[in-house]
Amino acid sequence: MAGSQTRRVVLAGLIGTSLEWYDFFLYGSAAALVFNKLFFPTFEPLTGTLLALLTYAIGFVARPLGGIVFGHFGDRAGRKNVLVATLLLMGIATFLIGLLPTYATLGVAAPLLLVALRFLQGLGLGGEWGGAVLMSIEHGDPGRRGFNASWPQAGVPAGNLLAAGVLGIMSAALPEEAFLSWGWRVPFLLSGLLVAVGLWIRLRIVESPLFAEVEQSGQKAKMPLVEVLRTHPRALASAFCARIGVDVAFYTFVTYSLSYVSETLKLDRGVALNAVLIGSAVQLFLIPLFGALSDRVGRRPVYLAGAAATALWVFAFFPLLDSRSFPVIALASIVALACHAAMYGPQAAFIAELFSTRLRYSGASMGYQVAGIFGGALAPIVALELLGRFQTTVAISLYVVAALAVTAAGLLIAPESAPQATRVPPATNRAEIGK
Repeated sequence: MAGSQTRRVVLAGLIGTSLEWYDFFLYGSAAALVFNKLFFPTFEPLTGTLLALLTYAIGFVARPLGGIVFGHFGDRAGRKNVLVATLLLMGIATFLIGLLPTYATLGVAAPLLLVALRFLQGLGLGGEWGGAVLMSIEHGDPGRRGFNASWPQAGVPAGNLLAAGVLGIMSAALPEEAFLSWGWRVPFLLSGLLVAVGLWIRLRIVESPLFAEVEQSGQKAKMPLVEVLRTHPRALASAFCARIGVDVAFYTFVTYSLSYVSETLKLDRGVALNAVLIGSAVQLFLIPLFGALSDRVGRRPVYLAGAAATALWVFAFFPLLDSRSFPVIALASIVALACHAAMYGPQAAFIAELFSTRLRYSGASMGYQVAGIFGGALAPIVALELLGRFQTTVAISLYVVAALAVTAAGLLIAPESAPQATRVPPATNRAEIGK
């Protein structure tokens, strides 16, 4: 029964995060491809793209706030109910973007409403990640936490795959005028149906047994975030740093590459979308493999190997895009996302295990989501600015490497937590409450 419940929770985490990331990535893809034309048409193309990416970044700014708010309730009221709320918030915001009039109809009010809905998306995702990961690691065998927690992580390429696939189908099936007129809205409106499926699954799982024990012990934190800041400063610093380079690399490879291929190289928008689609499909299978590997050899060795591989590959990535050959561009994306998977697979367990159970939702969410502002939110914008200033993609590659150096530092200041790697028996539920 316990194993069956663990599998159900892990599956719910995968499906729920896939739908949340579908919503989030859908916006990023649309920002790079169409929002500059529909919501910022009075600016020249480069400026319009930059403004569209700035609205995209608003979601990252909102994520720490979502992590704080939902993390507080997750540590106080439980993981399950919070996950239902975050899925609803994200789905409704995405559905409304699909109904939003453009600049041609509403004028300046259109981009302002777009920013507001993007902010709500960020709030939902800010609370989603921590809850999905915690539910996965707080059920089942502590010796398989890396593997179990990697499945919500796999929701990222799954959501990206779904978003790029749906957007790519609409883009390929419709002429430019029809796609810009109404075709781009269909993937956003589809979110309403997908969220209904996700809610049905999430309502069928049970609460985290570790949180239930915290409740029974009477040791719930009154102000979880305040206590995290007071008692876990090193853990927060480690979580923050460990994520920076992972985020910068990912959003350079996935989001900025869409803009680079379509705007700078002047290739059809389907080229970049299809390359990301293939790379995400490969990554979807690799993330759980690297998560499982971290259970055997440790979180840090796998994570550091991925960072080193990514730092090397980023110097090959843009020259391969410059080939303007689709097979070569696809290869660039596949290897880039495979390197990223080696970092992303063990990341969830690594960050979650830095914090005690009673503070884990707030601590993990805060460390993870604040890093998103300085990582994923800025990466496409910084890449765009670096190319414009230095006229070479080497500048972008050096930026990614610098961010990965920060990640390496964050990994090295944290202890190894995988039981098999440390040869320390997994902590009992009771010991974990206040460790």
